[in-house]
Amino acid sequence: MIWSIAWRNVWRNKLRSLVIMLAVIFGLVGGIFSVALMNGMMEQMITSSIQTQLSNIQIHHPDFLTNNDVRYNIPQANEVAEKVSNSEHVMAVSQHISTQAMASTATTGTGVMIIGINPEKEAGVTTINKNLVDGNYFEEEIRSQPIVVGKDLAHTLNAELGKKVVISIQNMDSMITRGAFRIVGIFETNNSMFDESTVFVMKDDLASLIGMNPKHATEIMVRLDENKYTGQVAGALKKKFPKLKVQTWMDIKPEFELFNSWTQQMLYLFLLLILFGLAFGIVNAMLMAVMERVKEIGMLMAVGMTKKRVFAMIMLETIFLSVTGGIIGILGGYALVEYFGTAGINLSVVSEGLQAVGYASIAYPTVESSYYFIVGLMVVFTALIASIYPARKALKLKPAEAIREEA
Repeated sequence: MIWSIAWRNVWRNKLRSLVIMLAVIFGLVGGIFSVALMNGMMEQMITSSIQTQLSNIQIHHPDFLTNNDVRYNIPQANEVAEKVSNSEHVMAVSQHISTQAMASTATTGTGVMIIGINPEKEAGVTTINKNLVDGNYFEEEIRSQPIVVGKDLAHTLNAELGKKVVISIQNMDSMITRGAFRIVGIFETNNSMFDESTVFVMKDDLASLIGMNPKHATEIMVRLDENKYTGQVAGALKKKFPKLKVQTWMDIKPEFELFNSWTQQMLYLFLLLILFGLAFGIVNAMLMAVMERVKEIGMLMAVGMTKKRVFAMIMLETIFLSVTGGIIGILGGYALVEYFGTAGINLSVVSEGLQAVGYASIAYPTVESSYYFIVGLMVVFTALIASIYPARKALKLKPAEAIREEA
């Protein structure tokens, strides 16, 4: 009985009820979509970094990361890579020789990270071969040593396909040596800083230039079938190779994990602030509803309706008002996230700024399914809190005085 009365009371003033519901609906749709957009962009940045530069796991000589000294390398890296590739959830393994160098053309020069790779193995670990905007990925045999550079670096060096780049680098004897490479490909990723500071060459060519045994490597990159297994696989590899440094992408880029955790916390805080603001509107609307029905509530109490039932009626009205708008808002937010999660949002107007910090120019909003359930619980909790004050206000009415109130 109370439930049906409360539901009818919600619609006695249709305009006011619709305004409050629309506020809840648009607040939730906007909040959920904003949260999904921030979360999606963060996930894309992490995924892109894993696919282009970090991989899920990296293995080094313990002293290599101090200053990228090629003397601290992994002997017999082929054997290590073979054992790693046989581990569970490992999808691909690639060996690198990587260190700092100077890249120069006839007009200018700049510092770069030079990475010697086996192109075939590298294609399974990173997506650089899929990010080419010009040329090829070490596919054509040329007389000069081939090199693939980032688009921004090519612009900095005033270089283009077929042009020669001179690499100045420290060899195994700590002496500076130089080698000429010819640009065969230009790539572009979501991270302009990476594109401006990274070059790829053949591992054997770089080993020959610096005098390193070609069977050695400074790092082994490990790509997994799913990122969620990163910690598990890294733990197993640490036990298998106790003398080597095994690191996850979270160890290498702790700021990513910190920012990701911060983003997850902000997702709920942001929505909580929206619901907190909506709660004031709901309280105000219900107080107005109670004040307009002072005489009616007094009569109900006079004919025997207990204060407990009056309290429950006002609370149910508030909950119905909030939850109805909440359900529609959550469904609307879900539909919007699902649509743009597939179609994407073109942010090319600010792509330069986004790529400077590693974000993609096309954003795909996404949140976990559990988030909608948690939002639903937050809406119900907000409705309960918002219903208490109006309901208590109704209880303070004295039947005799309420009946005498002017309609």
